[in-house]
Amino acid sequence: MNDNTYSGIAEYRRFHMKPVVHDHFKLNELHDNMIKQVLEISLKEVLARYGPPPSPFSFFVMGSAGRFEQSVWSDQDHGIVYLDSTKEAKAYFLSLGKEISKGLYQVGYPYCDGGVMSGNPFWCKSHSEWEKQIKNWALEASWESLRYLLIFIDGRSFYGKHQLLEQLKTFVYQTVQTEHLLSRMSNNTLHFKKGIGVLGQLLVETHGVHTGSLNIKETALFPYVNAARLLAVKENLQETSTLLRLDKLQIDDKDLYTNKFLKLLNYRLLFASHTDYDSGHYLPVDNLTKEQKNEMKDIIKNGVTLHQTVRKLIEKEG
Repeated sequence: MNDNTYSGIAEYRRFHMKPVVHDHFKLNELHDNMIKQVLEISLKEVLARYGPPPSPFSFFVMGSAGRFEQSVWSDQDHGIVYLDSTKEAKAYFLSLGKEISKGLYQVGYPYCDGGVMSGNPFWCKSHSEWEKQIKNWALEASWESLRYLLIFIDGRSFYGKHQLLEQLKTFVYQTVQTEHLLSRMSNNTLHFKKGIGVLGQLLVETHGVHTGSLNIKETALFPYVNAARLLAVKENLQETSTLLRLDKLQIDDKDLYTNKFLKLLNYRLLFASHTDYDSGHYLPVDNLTKEQKNEMKDIIKNGVTLHQTVRKLIEKEG
């Protein structure tokens, strides 16, 4: 890539997306590459306006980007942690966060509806402010504050001083253990959409633009992602990818779960329409063969089994 503009990266995306659209790993490498290019331009823009960064910092991605699980389209989920707690540093890194968000949007990453972006002061803090925020989330332990903790746990340091985020994630894990929050976090991820009916049929959407399609994000992806994340917290694993988490965890049948989750990621790429961000979460069931429908049911059943196994394990250990 030799075009040093956001529009140049958008063009690069259009040219390079098609060859990798059915390969989960190459697709996510492409996303990483484009985010890196956006960062480099954003940093140059802010450097020209305000000078060099006043403090070491880490820019980190969360959500599907943090887990290296992006589909063709992906929205923005990112934050910044910086070392020095000064007004100057706060102003600088908020400006950088806003520039990054603008650049990502121009390249083709929609803004996050929930505002989980580094141009938002809530997700752009000094190291000490982040520690206070994490402690407050843990002490409050409401559904919303625990959801923020779960989002943060999927953070992957993308640029800068990686140790800043690693230290915070270690602090999160220690806080979760000290405050005995694991079972509460498990309850936060208890509910997901049922994917198989009492007659063994795939439960598709019955109205709206996705009528006839299976919501694989809520029926299939969530059980695997949530279960692996909870176990990673329990075992103090810094990995963010569900596949890497499963690989490192000491659980029965992990090869089976890994195989099913990878197949699910590939099914999403093969059969979703990917006309926009939302459509990438839906599988048109009529496009599947009988064998593929059975495979999809098997993927869903194993995800539910993994999720139930993890819940029982956490409840047993208190």
